[in-house]
Amino acid sequence: MRTFIIAVGLWLLALPVWADARTTVLVDVLRLGELAEILQREGLENAEQLDRDMLGGQGGPGWELQVRAIYSPERIVETVRTALQIALMGQEREDVIRFFAQGTGAQIIALENEARAAITDPEIEEAARARLSDLDGTADARLAQITALIDSGDMVERNVAAAMNSNFQFMRGMSDGNALQMTEAEMLADVTQQHDAVSEDTRSWLYSYLALAYSPLEDDALERYIAFSKTDAGRSLNSALFDGFGAAYEDVSYALGRAVALNMVAEDL
Repeated sequence: MRTFIIAVGLWLLALPVWADARTTVLVDVLRLGELAEILQREGLENAEQLDRDMLGGQGGPGWELQVRAIYSPERIVETVRTALQIALMGQEREDVIRFFAQGTGAQIIALENEARAAITDPEIEEAARARLSDLDGTADARLAQITALIDSGDMVERNVAAAMNSNFQFMRGMSDGNALQMTEAEMLADVTQQHDAVSEDTRSWLYSYLALAYSPLEDDALERYIAFSKTDAGRSLNSALFDGFGAAYEDVSYALGRAVALNMVAEDL
């Protein structure tokens, strides 16, 4: 009996370790480390615009180092990993791993990351948006598939909410860095006024990005992905990714706003 009690105790202690290991497999299958590195490159490119617009082009190497640290791929992955570990457990987690570990799922992850890296090029983004503009309002079959996928995960509104939360956090960072004199109520009002413009741009970018990403896919492969997105596992994954990346970008945006403010204040001194 004593041996039995010890064995049960060891099994209970091992369970979280096993669960954590399966989350590691999930993170690897989704290639989140690769995506986080792409997002860091995006952040560095966007920071060049911030440097020109808000720092008078005087940010220099120090500014780049700050931004590189703010967009730490390791920190982004860890934030998303935490959301995945909370939202995806047991059979749902195994279903996600199984789908994305091979075949259509693995191809989709690769295509999404490739397109995310490519669309950071302004010329490619412009071409993708122009292609969408040509298709918008037509009965194009691929456009209908992308709409079904987007609707299954409420992706437009979730992205809009994430963008507006990030904008608010950026302003909070600016305020806490003493470069912006606004109350939180005023910040919220300012962000709320951006809703329609953010919604329009988000929809255009999201459709353009997904059309670019899935262009090599056969229709039946995309249909399999749409079907998976409507399962319990697919919905849980979608929610977890939005929660994780939403939290990561709120942290990034606040830190970026504060860094901009501190650089502005330092220049004034």
